[in-house]
Amino acid sequence: MRAVVVRSYGGPEALELAEVPVPEPGPGQVRVRVRAAAVNPVDVATRAGALVQGGIMAAREVTGLGWDVAGVVEAAGPGTAGFAPGEEVIGLSDRLDLPLGTHADQVVLDADAIARRPAGLSPEEAATLPLNVLTADQALDRLGLRAGQTLLVTGAAGAVGGFATELAALRGIRVVAVAGEPDEDLVRGFGAEIFVPRTRELPAAVRSAVPGGVDAAIDAAVVGLPALEAVRGGGAFAAVVGGAAPPALRGTRVSNVWIRADGPRLAELALLAADGRLTPRVAGTFPLAEAATAHRLLEKGGLRGRPVLIP
Repeated sequence: MRAVVVRSYGGPEALELAEVPVPEPGPGQVRVRVRAAAVNPVDVATRAGALVQGGIMAAREVTGLGWDVAGVVEAAGPGTAGFAPGEEVIGLSDRLDLPLGTHADQVVLDADAIARRPAGLSPEEAATLPLNVLTADQALDRLGLRAGQTLLVTGAAGAVGGFATELAALRGIRVVAVAGEPDEDLVRGFGAEIFVPRTRELPAAVRSAVPGGVDAAIDAAVVGLPALEAVRGGGAFAAVVGGAAPPALRGTRVSNVWIRADGPRLAELALLAADGRLTPRVAGTFPLAEAATAHRLLEKGGLRGRPVLIP
């Protein structure tokens, strides 16, 4: 089968479409034939060697890419229940010890990392969900906000920030969304109550709209300290990029959100998307052989969605 890999870390030109053995599912695992796989910033970081440099992933001769997947179950390993060959699924490959990722013809995942794909979502749409929607959902859970409380979301027009805005609004949380001025209508459509254009004076702008500061923040744009300063004393702050959390000033409860696969919760979130209450966004589709083009598009910035690879 084919898989997108890197043998030496670097720019998009380091990507290679290689022939590799078809993976076999072990106990509690399934093999999925990939129909669509999103490209995320973590894939760019992996390709560039940032995860190895940060001590998050071990260096190896061949490194596969890809976290998100939509596809069809091909085979199940021993002791695997709940999924049969031929079922349409979506899933998340969150194990950094595995040699290959989802940017391939086939991928093996733990059975508890996948969910059935609702009929109302195309494979391309579904492939943009797992990593980003679970990150947003788990960040919200970490903050522990109640209906009526206020949440600052930076990067609210992006993939994680957009889902965080929508999920918070569904929970009755008042969202203060930070994004570029052209994206105001977009993020208000996601359910944001207050819009703050990107500005160097972020704390002042937010506190002007919410006197005393917001109850919590999800820093999807990796703003760092300015976003923290917009949170009231004793509030909560969630960084969604590993190692990006600022110091816990003024008694703020600060945490890094490290994504974990969660098939049952992904199933619930996918149904919300199929019902139109969450918004998957596909920023173009590309064959596996054009993975470098998708990486360049993502690195350029300004996307409202994720590039998706189609084997």
